[in-house]
Amino acid sequence: MNTPINPKSNRMPVGSVQCDNTTLNLLKANDFVAKAIRERLPDMLVINVCSSPGSGKTSLMQETGRRLRDKINMAVLVGDPETDRDAIRMKEVGINALQIVTGGMCHIEAQMILQALDHIDLTGVDLLFIENVGNLVCPAAFDLGEDIRVTLLAATEGDDKPKKYPRMFLTSELMVISKSDLLPYVPFSVEAVTKDAREVNPTIEVISISSLKGDGMDEWCEWLVTKVNEKKTSQVAI
Repeated sequence: MNTPINPKSNRMPVGSVQCDNTTLNLLKANDFVAKAIRERLPDMLVINVCSSPGSGKTSLMQETGRRLRDKINMAVLVGDPETDRDAIRMKEVGINALQIVTGGMCHIEAQMILQALDHIDLTGVDLLFIENVGNLVCPAAFDLGEDIRVTLLAATEGDDKPKKYPRMFLTSELMVISKSDLLPYVPFSVEAVTKDAREVNPTIEVISISSLKGDGMDEWCEWLVTKVNEKKTSQVAI
């Protein structure tokens, strides 16, 4: 029996008050579309990848595609305010990708994903990544119909982000510390950032990776394969 998914927009930091206003009504409408996306993609694992600009989302998608091409059929919907450069980078390494140009908007909304599904061939796809617009604020509130939300935090950004942007980490199942090859050269504590993230979200998982050097990529790919298999198993059990 399926367990109802609590929309990401309903998860609020401790001490906050949710008001019945225009913003809330917008999020309710977004959640309705997100539910439709889940119903449309019941057999496919959908992962929403969030981060600040320049954290290495596209590089991670590229390297993931290279490593898993013989194990998982994956596709990527890429959000960007203006250009299609990221989708082009993915297609150059053989990844099935479609760009969503938001026209300056700082996040992707569920209705954008629903429209994009009509323009990408997802036949046989096991894993659909949504590469969100680089932003740790707005994307946190918008459920995109994903099964899992992953937030990247680059070693170059500083280790104080989970407490500064708690809603993003509260609504994420996994925090990926990217650019780990730079850890010896920057004032970033994996221990401190993990402690802060788990004070915000006690169940969040943590993986450190370097898309450039390959550190942690095996663990990341194994995590993905496990989650894909779990999704398939859950559907067979229904």
